[in-house]
Amino acid sequence: MITIEPHKPVLIAGPTASGKSALALHIAQTQGGIVVNADALQVFDGWRILTARPSDEDLASAEHALYGHIAFNSDYSVGHWLRDVTPFLDGEKRPIIVGGTGLNFNALTKGLAEIPATPDELRAHANTLPLDDLLAQLDDETTARIDTQNRMRVQRAWEVLQNTGRSLADWQDKTPPPLLPLDQVTAITLDAPKEWLNDRIERRFDLMLSQGALDEARAMLPNWKPDRLSSKAIGAPELIAHLRGELTLEEAREAAIIASRQYAKRQRTWFRARHKDWHHLPIATADISATLRFVDHSAD
Repeated sequence: MITIEPHKPVLIAGPTASGKSALALHIAQTQGGIVVNADALQVFDGWRILTARPSDEDLASAEHALYGHIAFNSDYSVGHWLRDVTPFLDGEKRPIIVGGTGLNFNALTKGLAEIPATPDELRAHANTLPLDDLLAQLDDETTARIDTQNRMRVQRAWEVLQNTGRSLADWQDKTPPPLLPLDQVTAITLDAPKEWLNDRIERRFDLMLSQGALDEARAMLPNWKPDRLSSKAIGAPELIAHLRGELTLEEAREAAIIASRQYAKRQRTWFRARHKDWHHLPIATADISATLRFVDHSAD
């Protein structure tokens, strides 16, 4: 049983399609609070369906923040997100911070080093290098801390080393105090069995297609650039490839589902390794709401 106190911030993490947003909305509707996005891709406009941003109905039923507020062609880092989320940590409404981006939660609860921004020319060069070349130049300590299959994370570590002359691990080891220490929040990680989640991922992508994901991709096609962070939305490269005649729709669908399952696997690995001090909530075998104990406002 996990106790949810009315004025204590709540953090909800978990793999894609695991029901994080539904749980956050349930807590907000039951006990109050503002749902704050911690997902690295849901901050962008232009890909509302493919990034599973809240529906109009959800937005009407509880206050939400940091969804779709960044232009699709902009850069956005963990540091940007920390600055954006800070006003909600001491606001009038208790924040319910939800997302699948482990780095955001890590920075929030453990702190984030203020690493200088990467120059555009260095990033452009990094974009041309194969993943193996980037990895080969990283130190062992940094390599042990990052997802070596995630190009975005590997390239970021490479850029930091090249730009500052210091490894990402060294910067992390000199991190300032966190904005929201773990002992001041109720931190929940949703644990999803592989097969259960794989089925959810497939059904959710089919739902996205029925809701107009292809039309969304068609609207983004004239401005498509694959190296943009917003272009990392799962399903976006595949649907763009279909619109360009490179894949059939069924091939694009299958590729997007596979990519989503692979991403979920990386997320599960991350959370198992780094969320050992969080409450872990199994989500396939029981009613989630039955495992939560809400403390009434009147008990304050």
